[in-house]
Amino acid sequence: MRKQDIVYNKISEKTGQIAILIDPEKSDNGAVLLNLLKNASSCGVDYLFIGGSTVTKIEFENTINFIKANTVIPIVIFPGGSHQISEKADAILYLSLLSGRNPDYLIGHHIQSANEIIKLDIEIIPTGYILIDGGTKSAVANVSQTSPIPRHQVATAKNTAIAGVLQGKKIIYFDAGSGANQIVPTEIIKEVIFLRIPIIVGGGVKSIEQLDELKNSGVNVIVIGNHIEENIDFLLEVKEFKNRN
Repeated sequence: MRKQDIVYNKISEKTGQIAILIDPEKSDNGAVLLNLLKNASSCGVDYLFIGGSTVTKIEFENTINFIKANTVIPIVIFPGGSHQISEKADAILYLSLLSGRNPDYLIGHHIQSANEIIKLDIEIIPTGYILIDGGTKSAVANVSQTSPIPRHQVATAKNTAIAGVLQGKKIIYFDAGSGANQIVPTEIIKEVIFLRIPIIVGGGVKSIEQLDELKNSGVNVIVIGNHIEENIDFLLEVKEFKNRN
């Protein structure tokens, strides 16, 4: 029997929660990863998202096993492919890339992994994944061979999110992509608040001001990836943000 709605309910509870995205392809140094986990715990990080666009099965398994053994922060799989699954996780964001038209990322990878996933005792959260142009070509766009929605096409982003909800997605995840120059526009987020569905936003987050902006626009979980890899001291600003929210 799978776990039901524990992580989903936690995500739904409030805005301004923080997730650190860990890419197993960049996490082969155990000492560095252990330091990140310790700092994430002390700074009040809510979730660890694990996954990447070009991660091998071995890299994924080694990383998630190490993380599980060294932290109690909830582990959520952010899969870049059908092989990125594990019973060690607390939940998996069952992503459908709604902003693209590549059938592999709409349903293909799901079919490949469905029989294995349904047997696991982890929480499965159907998630509408929507790429928004962040000023650079992301790894997701490159691997999936899809284009993000232009930043100014707010109506397109809104309608894509609505379509995902009507299909039964329980979460909408807007992503500007790893290494983005700009975060997802808050105008887009504000346009979908009426759907009353949890919203996750990632890509390009580099300042406490952006954390405040995203929280105030109604984002439930803000995902930080590349900037933590480049500057772990940013977690001190995350701690400050968490302490006053």
